[in-house]
Amino acid sequence: MILRKCMAEGIGTFWLTFAGCGSAVIAAGFPQVGIGLLGVSLAFGLTVLTMAYAIGHISGCHLNPAVTVGLAAGGRFPTKDIGPYVAAQVAGAVVAASLLYSIASGSPDFDPTKGFAANGYGEHSPGRYGVIPALLAEVVLTMMFLFVIMGATHGKAPAGFAPIAIGLCLTLIHLVGIPIDNLSVNPARSTGPALFAGGWALAQLWLFWVAPLAGGAFGGVLYRWLSEEPSAQVTGVNPATRTV
Repeated sequence: MILRKCMAEGIGTFWLTFAGCGSAVIAAGFPQVGIGLLGVSLAFGLTVLTMAYAIGHISGCHLNPAVTVGLAAGGRFPTKDIGPYVAAQVAGAVVAASLLYSIASGSPDFDPTKGFAANGYGEHSPGRYGVIPALLAEVVLTMMFLFVIMGATHGKAPAGFAPIAIGLCLTLIHLVGIPIDNLSVNPARSTGPALFAGGWALAQLWLFWVAPLAGGAFGGVLYRWLSEEPSAQVTGVNPATRTV
């Protein structure tokens, strides 16, 4: 059972990283038909929305170590499964980044050292935001992402709409966060591109693990305290049952 769940998480995180980061690397600034900030934000949201319907009933469609940790902190996921889930998510992201690198390098203008959709602060931030603003943004945006996930998948939430709410939330926080640090809220998504961007991206990767994990835990604990049913024990997002 856990193997199938981890396989689903790996595939789902592959899709999030390949399509989300791919939209930034390949399509964001393409002359005349570039999709820009809004397009990249929508791409990330759509990856989660589509995968939530595809694998939500198998693994819960976390696709993100911060979501896994946040759901555990919120009492919605067994702590013993955190390690296998996170390993599968990181593996999926690394495979996706590898394939994306192989495709993108076919362009004569491709230069992975310019970013490759990696997250960064300071001189590597799109808006030149420093480490403290990036840290605060990642904590707050990840916290609110978990809050929406737990609320949208609550037993009393409207049935079947959780993936839409979660996908739109991810779109929204990308609209806010991309100018700050290219937005992570997902350590796995950050790790894959950083391995190929190298140098500064790897040196700054620590923030995109620490801040999302902290924010995810805060969001899970906050919603657990607020919810009328904090003891829900189902392990993942299931659009059919409205639970996590």
